[in-house]
Amino acid sequence: MHPLNGSNYGTLASVLANSGGVPLKSMPSVVGLLGAVIGRAPISAVEKIYTNAQLKSSGDMPPPVFIVGHWRSGTTHLYNLMVQDDFGFVPPVATGLPWDMLLLGRLLKPVIDRALPETRYIDNIPVRPDSPQEDEIALANMSPLSFYHGIYFPKAFDHHVSRGLFFDGCTESEVEEWQDTFTYFMRKLWLQQDRKRLLIKNPVYTSRVEMLHRLYPDALFIHIRRNPYEVFESMRNFYAKLFKQLALQPYDHVDIDEAVLSVYERIMGLIEAQWPSIPEAQRVEIAYENLDESPIEELERVYTKLGLPGFNSVRPRFEAYLRSVAGFEKNRFDYSDKSAALVEGRLGAFVEQGGYKRPGR
Repeated sequence: MHPLNGSNYGTLASVLANSGGVPLKSMPSVVGLLGAVIGRAPISAVEKIYTNAQLKSSGDMPPPVFIVGHWRSGTTHLYNLMVQDDFGFVPPVATGLPWDMLLLGRLLKPVIDRALPETRYIDNIPVRPDSPQEDEIALANMSPLSFYHGIYFPKAFDHHVSRGLFFDGCTESEVEEWQDTFTYFMRKLWLQQDRKRLLIKNPVYTSRVEMLHRLYPDALFIHIRRNPYEVFESMRNFYAKLFKQLALQPYDHVDIDEAVLSVYERIMGLIEAQWPSIPEAQRVEIAYENLDESPIEELERVYTKLGLPGFNSVRPRFEAYLRSVAGFEKNRFDYSDKSAALVEGRLGAFVEQGGYKRPGR
């Protein structure tokens, strides 16, 4: 099942119209997507009425906690660890059926649970019915402004990535519409998660912390960094595997190395510029390497810095989770001289700033 099965007609039609068409071999998939979207439309309309009625009487949503950081920087590990606390999060059903997660999603949850892969496409992390997901795939089903549309339709890769990550070329009304969609999804997710404070992980938001702070002035932010050498190699694997699984168009023309380097430069530059706009007490930055070596100590520092309550009471759950993944085998990559030269030539400032070294040296 392609993720876009959970989209609405407006989003799917817009993306198809701006992606350069699909080859004949992908037409059955596109017809299937259209059938799923159109078939769900009446149910989605009922859910929207139901959701709006629920939201009118639900009161104010607590400010979220956002985990940000470039892809492959440890955001998922931190997310999986922190949801051992009593946070609301993005479950698979909300990712796959964001328009229908409260009603149809409940009915189809057993089917969705059985359809989940054993592990994530890009690494060996297990996927379970209660595994927390990033919300970008859900938002790609709700808006044409998403990084993932570049994965689905790589013929228009640059178009979708620049608009979906940085709002390049977007009108003010398009950005406002994305913000409305995002806040609607957040409130709907809050209902689905029994009104718990939401913990949200999305690498895309690394370039939008200032915007998120405007939308949620009391939100908390955790930025996790990782060695750019490791991020670069892991991102090559990220694109290769996602294109193979999800692309509805040929993708051989995409310069993956350039995509990784240019996005890294820009997204990390943006968070450096925006980070000081968030009050000191509402933000904390950590290194993946510290979290990997001393997870409990680093997590305690996060809780203390952000004033999050209950660390000592939930500590046994953190420790139990860490024991459960102690045998997890990370992806292994070769760090060639050529790759190192690319990283040092384009990302040298970030390497130097973090005091990083080439792995294995």
